[in-house]
Amino acid sequence: MLRALRWVVFLVCLLPFVGMLVAVFRNTLGPDPADELAIETGLWTFRFLLLSLSITPLKNFTGWAWIFPFRRSLGLFALFYASLHFFTYIAFLLQFRWSEITGDILERPYITVGFAAYIVLVILGMTSNKASMRRMGRRWKQLHKLVYASNILGLLHLFWILRTDLSEAIFYGSILLPLLLYRVYIWYVGVIKKRKAGGEVV
Repeated sequence: MLRALRWVVFLVCLLPFVGMLVAVFRNTLGPDPADELAIETGLWTFRFLLLSLSITPLKNFTGWAWIFPFRRSLGLFALFYASLHFFTYIAFLLQFRWSEITGDILERPYITVGFAAYIVLVILGMTSNKASMRRMGRRWKQLHKLVYASNILGLLHLFWILRTDLSEAIFYGSILLPLLLYRVYIWYVGVIKKRKAGGEVV
């Protein structure tokens, strides 16, 4: 049953990609297809990041332990759409003018933070396997806390991209904020428990 559900989730997560492919072939992306494609891939990246962050509190509040493995799948799909977003930028907006990439990353803050978020996702994706968990031990959890940084950087990137109409960025920010505050709360509860137990607080 769980294996079948994983396939369903996999196929559902691919639907935005299929929709974008159809729009490309039908030429229904509007007057600026490259810009529209960049925005759509970026938004889906952030949506999957938020879905991935939602798994832990949802499991804790509902007791549905079976949903926890989907956190990794959603995170990898965030990386997939982030890679599409980066490819769209390289292929359609820069048209493979490699000499301009470094200048854009260094001189345009919204590209700087977006690229930083992408690099974090690449690192997390490359280490999102059991072999890396065994090899890295406790450091693995510390490394994967960078997902919070990638979300914050991604939101900042989104604010810059949608600077003429911030309503969508504010909407996603209003979802991200409680998800991050929940992590702060869990951390704080852990600190209080350590103090009560007389343990060392790091």
